[in-house]
Amino acid sequence: MNPSLKSVASVEGTRSLAAQETLTVAVLRVGVLLQVSQTDLGRILGLSGATVSRMAAGKYLLDPEGKEWQFAALFVRLFRSLDSITGGNDELSRQWLRSYNTALSATPFSLLREITGFVNVVQYLDASRAVV
Repeated sequence: MNPSLKSVASVEGTRSLAAQETLTVAVLRVGVLLQVSQTDLGRILGLSGATVSRMAAGKYLLDPEGKEWQFAALFVRLFRSLDSITGGNDELSRQWLRSYNTALSATPFSLLREITGFVNVVQYLDASRAVV
């Protein structure tokens, strides 16, 4: 396959119905595991609580063309990093998310509502995860 066509196919694959279903289910599961309410998950994704409720009922899929898609992918990435650091201990992950972090000068959860704070939390986790 032509390399340029391969990259186009890859991009289209991340926009497929299967990809929409996968990311929608993943972000909802992360919300449950981290005990994030549907209202708060909506704020994190830039959606209303009602839209998140429709997602949970299987009546709405994340829009791959919208910012919600990027925020959902980032939220799942945050969870994967945190899960790796805590060794899969969901309770520890929830505690970390809601505890004051001196490096971030806030509770990580409170930072997820603003784009810069959200990115800072993910970068902090990525950097912590990379330490060997």
